[in-house]
Amino acid sequence: MTVNMTKGQAISLEKKDGATLTAVRMGLGWQAAKRRGLFGSRTREIDLDASAVLFAEKQPVDVVFFRHLVSDDGSVRHTGDNLVGGVGQGGDDEAVLVDLQRVPPHVDQIVFTVNSFTGQTFQEVQNAFCRLVDETNGQELARYTLAGGGQYTAQIMAKVHRQGAGWTMTALGEPANGRTFQDLMPAILPHL
Repeated sequence: MTVNMTKGQAISLEKKDGATLTAVRMGLGWQAAKRRGLFGSRTREIDLDASAVLFAEKQPVDVVFFRHLVSDDGSVRHTGDNLVGGVGQGGDDEAVLVDLQRVPPHVDQIVFTVNSFTGQTFQEVQNAFCRLVDETNGQELARYTLAGGGQYTAQIMAKVHRQGAGWTMTALGEPANGRTFQDLMPAILPHL
């Protein structure tokens, strides 16, 4: 059963049977919004990029994004860059896979971001979402919809963080501006 998350909401990543999740996928999907023009409506390609920044005690220690597809320890992997969105027809256009059992003990948070690499604002994006999926069985656990557009080019979407022996996901939904994850670091830090 999927939990539709709201900004700031946290959910435990413990399974109902008491077991903990071992592998999750943070999926990102989107479509270009249709724009009305002189000759009818049209869409413009939009290149959104998903990134995962790994933190240890509020310090970035690694990042996974379209130019660095696998974390140095191999626990986090990006599936590849999608330059236009909408390919998944409601499914994931980009995804970041996290093997929670392999994440080094010093990494206590992983923050997921999305940014418009080509600089379009989210007003030009529709049907954008991030979702967390149990990678072992394909079950969608949580979904956060990026509603409302806006004059920003990025979003600090969600984070997974250690809580005791398990992990918790928090939907952040914080708008930001920047074309790369590096541009977003000042906006990420208050959420750690």
